[in-house]
Amino acid sequence: MSQPCFSVIVPVYNRPEELAELLTSLAQQTQKPFEVVVVEDGSLRTSEKVVEAFSDRLSIQYAVKPNSGPGPSRNFGFTLARGDYFVLFDSDCLLPAHYFETVTTALARQTIDAWGGPDRGHASFSLLQRAMAYTMSSVLTTGGIRGKAHHIGRFQPRSFNMGLSRAVWEKTQGFRFDRLAEDIELSIRMHQSGFAVVLIPEAYVFHKRRATFRQFFKQVFGFARGRVRVGRAHAGEVKWVHAFPSVFTLGLVSLPVMAWVFTPLFMVAASLYGTYLVAVAIDAWRVTRSAAVAFLSIPAALVQLTGYGLGFLVEGWRGKKAL
Repeated sequence: MSQPCFSVIVPVYNRPEELAELLTSLAQQTQKPFEVVVVEDGSLRTSEKVVEAFSDRLSIQYAVKPNSGPGPSRNFGFTLARGDYFVLFDSDCLLPAHYFETVTTALARQTIDAWGGPDRGHASFSLLQRAMAYTMSSVLTTGGIRGKAHHIGRFQPRSFNMGLSRAVWEKTQGFRFDRLAEDIELSIRMHQSGFAVVLIPEAYVFHKRRATFRQFFKQVFGFARGRVRVGRAHAGEVKWVHAFPSVFTLGLVSLPVMAWVFTPLFMVAASLYGTYLVAVAIDAWRVTRSAAVAFLSIPAALVQLTGYGLGFLVEGWRGKKAL
């Protein structure tokens, strides 16, 4: 059986430095049965020179289009791709050297039409980025349903680490949303079409999160808005677990009122929040073996949960007003 050919599709917007790091990790793969398609999504800071620097190490295409968001940019990349499988990464990802070797082995063992893998923090990331990477993948936060063997509902690959066959693309025609949960919406339609969509646990990537809490808040706020949009497009796809960050946020902002109105209730609620955040820190230390990352995981979890919770509430309220 011949090795499958992969087309790696990477949309990029004003991130030439991050793209260079991703391409470096691609050039270091133990198996290289792939081409790379970089789609410049209307950037002001283009990546043309970065792509040229890797032209002798990778089979690489570079395409430029007006800005329209990651969904349409990936769709454009699909039309240029020549592989049997399309593999999607965000420009802020790094790959372990064994990524394509791992995927090739998995494809040989079972029928797989589409796949995804987890994301992790990398030792080269800043302490804050490692803390955010932990909270985005932890079972104690909203990361509990991202790239895990045990999760709520069917596994839904995310576009920072997603693979699909050419047949899947031809059937689904790729992304329908321009941004905000465009990957979840596509994953749902892949399942609805009867494709075998699986998690490959060892096909992980190192996903570099935003550099500040403000940027992180904006990112997760958008994730939550996207989840509500998915619920409007596909009935039943918003589960009870997706409301947990909103409940967490409403309870958190209610603490001062509890302290003023009924102190015993405040004491109980504050102890529950405190216990939860201590549990997050302990688990972060277990995973990362870094006291600094464990400490930063507390504000990272607060930013993640409140950002997601508020995004969920705001987008839900907008939808009700539009009815």
